[in-house]
Amino acid sequence: MSPRACPCTPLLPALALTLVAAVGCKEPAETAFRVSTDASSRAGLVALGDGVVTGNEAGTVVRLDRTGRVIWRVALGREVATRPALAGDSLIVGTVAGDLVRLGLADGKERWRLSGEPPVLTPPVVDEAGTWVYLVAPDGAVRAHAVETGKVRWRSPAPPRAREAVPDTPRGLPAPVLAEGLLLVARGEAGLAALSVEDGTPAWRYDARDVVGMEPWRDTVYVGTRSGRVIALGVKDGKPLWEQSPTASLTGPPSLALGTLWVGAQQADSPLLVGLAPADGKEVARLPLPDPLVTEVASIREDMLLVPTRGREGRLVALRQPGWERVFSLRTDTPLRTPPVVMGDQVFVLGLDGRVLSWRLRPPEP
Repeated sequence: MSPRACPCTPLLPALALTLVAAVGCKEPAETAFRVSTDASSRAGLVALGDGVVTGNEAGTVVRLDRTGRVIWRVALGREVATRPALAGDSLIVGTVAGDLVRLGLADGKERWRLSGEPPVLTPPVVDEAGTWVYLVAPDGAVRAHAVETGKVRWRSPAPPRAREAVPDTPRGLPAPVLAEGLLLVARGEAGLAALSVEDGTPAWRYDARDVVGMEPWRDTVYVGTRSGRVIALGVKDGKPLWEQSPTASLTGPPSLALGTLWVGAQQADSPLLVGLAPADGKEVARLPLPDPLVTEVASIREDMLLVPTRGREGRLVALRQPGWERVFSLRTDTPLRTPPVVMGDQVFVLGLDGRVLSWRLRPPEP
């Protein structure tokens, strides 16, 4: 095992913060595997029952099992910049060149491909039945495709006030959300729109600009903006339920875990993790982080929060209820910009350098 995994290595005092465990020198996590996809990546991980799938800037899509073994590897030719979408027994993958490809989940074989569409910089989303996939273009235009054939069902044009897309922007618009028969789309300066999943007809609009992400829960959607606003809206009508501004800016989207709504935030030069009560938005936690949180958090077991950070050291910080004390901090030496994937006691992360890293948590002490 790498010496980075033990805080008690006497010859490497500088690495003492690499893994800080509340249980002393017994390591709370052991490395399961570290596998390179052979190119840097910002695509994120797709969770499968027996492993994960990701893509990279070389245009390669890779499926790994829970031991890190490569099940298949497919070259699409252009960068896969965002997380593929799972659709039944297949994956829908987009490229920065505007290709949309359906791959068989079992073997990676190409089932259909569309070319000449806008760059895919925003994660596609698939309905629960695995019938339709929805794509958001960099200018805010939306389209729906049949998963089986790729045929376009409907298109919604870019809004008049859409912000001009920048060709080399590192990220597109936030991932859309499917809820209550509506597709919720953040369209930059044009605000937030709810479209009918049947034909793209607008249902409502809300003036929330520069959205960093959305999180649906029951009949509510939580919206975070870069300017520090966190807003709870009714999904069906867009009616505001509450609004809070915990800091001057948010660095990451809202995410629900362990009964709390979490956001990455910045106060002056200090990165923070802020927890809000989902019912009314009241602040319930404010915790310092070693580096900014720019993605969602995840939970493991029933009491532990996993927080990936964007700094060059790429720390995955584990916090435990009820006081949110730090249990350990795993160092990856690459920024973590996408959410962790948790399967039982095993956790997977994707580094910006294209490595997929995994650990298993040791059983808790009696």
